[in-house]
Amino acid sequence: MNVARSELILGGQKSGKSRRAELLARAWLESSPGHRAALVATGQPWDEEMRERIRRHRIDRAERVPGLETIEEPLRLAETLLERSRPDTLLVVDCLTLWLTNLMLPVAGTGLQGDELESKIMKLTQSMVATPGPIVLVGNEIGLGVIPLGREVRAFVDTLGRLNQAVAAACSRATLMAAGLPLTLKDSA
Repeated sequence: MNVARSELILGGQKSGKSRRAELLARAWLESSPGHRAALVATGQPWDEEMRERIRRHRIDRAERVPGLETIEEPLRLAETLLERSRPDTLLVVDCLTLWLTNLMLPVAGTGLQGDELESKIMKLTQSMVATPGPIVLVGNEIGLGVIPLGREVRAFVDTLGRLNQAVAAACSRATLMAAGLPLTLKDSA
């Protein structure tokens, strides 16, 4: 499996996005004894179901990709990429959608919108370009469904679409996952 300088992996829930990112991390680790890989996890355990999901993901990842370090960072994504990136270290961000949720939802303590939110997205794409090592970013493509009811939900879907477009433009590869199968949308690696 070929690891690009930067790759955005999009898809619906349970489409195989995270599995592809893990396969890329495993391939990176196996390609050289000097390689390292770290997962930047953006999810937060807001309720019991999410706590259990996070626990299960940790166990499953440890079995599938031994040696994959986990960094929990729900908000400071751009800064974390710059701080942790090295030429020998692949960073996997899982996931952009939860990061955006953390930024936009008042329950997370931020409730960003408008220019503040666009600034965070721009800062993320700038950090992606500046990182010395490879990065893989996972995110949901939720704009293919019905138009949601409610102003806040529509604003989220619109902002996620802009985030996905900005990140895809900054990445050398973009992949859409459906039914566990990758469809290459862009490959300039």
